[in-house]
Amino acid sequence: MIAFDAQIMLLSALTTFLSAFLLFAVEPMIGKMILPRFGGSAAVWSTCLVFFQISLLAGYLYAHCLSRWLRPRWQGIVHIGLLTISLAMLPAIPSPARLSGEIDDPTWPILRLLAATIGLPYLLLSATTPLVQAWYVAGNPGASPYRLYALSNAGSMLALLSYPVALEPNLPTRAQGLAWSAGFTLFAVICGILAWRVRASSQIDDTAAQPLRWMEFLLWIGLAACPAGLLLSVTTELTHNIAPIPFLWVLPLALYLLSFIFCFESDLYYRRWLFLPLLALALAGMSFTTYFKEGNPPLLLALLSFSAGLFICAMVLHGELARRRPEPRHLTAFYLAIALGGVAGGLFVGIGAPHLFRDYFEFPALLILCPVVLAVACWRPRWIRLSMAVLAASLTIFLIYVQAFQSENLYAKTWRNFYSVLHTRQRLDSPGVIGLKYLMNGSISHGSQITQAKFRRMPTSYYGPRSGVGRVFDYLENRGPVRAGVIGLGAGVLAGYCRSGDTFRFYEINPLDLAIARREFTFLHDCPSPPVVVIGDARLTLERESPQNFDVLVVDAFSSDSIPVHLLTREAFVLYFHHLSPHGILAVHVSNRYLDLVPVVAGNAADLGKQGIVVDDDKPSEEYLDSTEWALVTADPSVFAEPPFRATGIRKLSAASRLPHWTDDYSNLFRILR
Repeated sequence: MIAFDAQIMLLSALTTFLSAFLLFAVEPMIGKMILPRFGGSAAVWSTCLVFFQISLLAGYLYAHCLSRWLRPRWQGIVHIGLLTISLAMLPAIPSPARLSGEIDDPTWPILRLLAATIGLPYLLLSATTPLVQAWYVAGNPGASPYRLYALSNAGSMLALLSYPVALEPNLPTRAQGLAWSAGFTLFAVICGILAWRVRASSQIDDTAAQPLRWMEFLLWIGLAACPAGLLLSVTTELTHNIAPIPFLWVLPLALYLLSFIFCFESDLYYRRWLFLPLLALALAGMSFTTYFKEGNPPLLLALLSFSAGLFICAMVLHGELARRRPEPRHLTAFYLAIALGGVAGGLFVGIGAPHLFRDYFEFPALLILCPVVLAVACWRPRWIRLSMAVLAASLTIFLIYVQAFQSENLYAKTWRNFYSVLHTRQRLDSPGVIGLKYLMNGSISHGSQITQAKFRRMPTSYYGPRSGVGRVFDYLENRGPVRAGVIGLGAGVLAGYCRSGDTFRFYEINPLDLAIARREFTFLHDCPSPPVVVIGDARLTLERESPQNFDVLVVDAFSSDSIPVHLLTREAFVLYFHHLSPHGILAVHVSNRYLDLVPVVAGNAADLGKQGIVVDDDKPSEEYLDSTEWALVTADPSVFAEPPFRATGIRKLSAASRLPHWTDDYSNLFRILR
């Protein structure tokens, strides 16, 4: 038997740390790279997380099989061979030919793209921690391998914290991919040397090991699955209403990982008497926040409640998992169970839920499932009572808030697909109140229609006559037939401005939205000149089309308050003006609770030598209108001298001197948070 010398220990530590750093650095990086070409939806990141969890499972399974079925000599040879093959997949930059997805559900195209871009490198990185620990135990019988696990978690945390703070703000995405590829090459060399050095180590002596019980293995899976599913659900809650950006991807993931670090570093951090009562408060807090103000919680409340709740839930379940960590003989089986749990939670939220549920019911389901699994794990007379009390309190509080929410909101119908959950919401006629039907995406209205037949063509919500886009149509309608392009369909309210002889062309990525706009609303049907609706991502569609010579191009493609970043970059604006007439107007809807988008539009306008104004309509005259903010940009500044654009609430569009302008290779929403 060959014990690990100081040099091999150093190689083990370097390999473990570097593999963990690269593993978690590539996740937000590759997610940001592919996000624009799949519609900028928050669901893209959820699908990415599913891929990462499946790949982690494959890596842990590879490490388990390698350490169980092959002698150390062949383990090293096989691993070196795969490391060599993985270098051929570099650089870790998606091929442009693969950056397109299916319209209805791009889940499988995303998974295929990730597998082709980083599949084997990611698998080998994920296998490193259990494999190196197995080699360490083989060379040092009786030694604890969990110090290397703590080192792995430290590398992961450093990667997550450094990406939104240091890497994303300072490096374009292509440079990030090249830098990561260089780091992986270094890792492959160090790991290859380590595999060659330890090839003479012995297998683990398992003569005294206790057999692994299947019930214990299943409990490991359950304790890992609940926090993994909750991670995806919390991330969806945050990114769906704010923006699918690396910072909001990294924050929940970092807290999830931090719970692993605390629970596996020492038994002193997790105390049942402290964390079980905190769990009841955390579950109640997340339930409250979910339905606070009809699902429109303030940004700070949402961040604090969901982040703290996720961390406490993960601490409890990972704490129980750490209490059950096995003897070294079953080390790789333990990691395999954790990975299986991660995949189960990820598949439930990222793949299964959009097909199983019409609304985001996976989140409340997990809020109930977490204490159920905890009660099974704490099946002892003393702790079962407290566990069941946590379950009962959490369920009661959750049902109270669900009932309160439903009593204030009447959702006639609900639909869901990959891109979003859409509701129709009815407000009936009553004395002094106009009846309205709303299309809701998340907690935000995406258009409404007056239910009285004689008023149903009247533009409502964000598109009234005093809004920025309303003023544009007022100006254009006095100049003859209008050619209008609209990115984002919603309920189709802008078709209310359509007249005989006008041409309206809508671009909508979500086929479900079109079906609802035609079935539940009448704007498209009532249009005197039937509008054209093109299904697909607007950027990709416009890139393929010949110049449309639009008089106005409206950009209003937000999902709830979440914005598709790729529609606001400099390259996108170049494309928009390619399709506008020389005197055409680009109208960008910049109303947002969390983000100040005006400087982004202003920066793009300044870069392209265009002029612009901002139209604020913060006091609508009618109850069926909403407060709005629109940015209008044109190549012909004389347009804004016309009467519709001379009114209070209109100001010049000015670029912020210190804000780096957005491109397809660089964007940073963190700097424009309100």
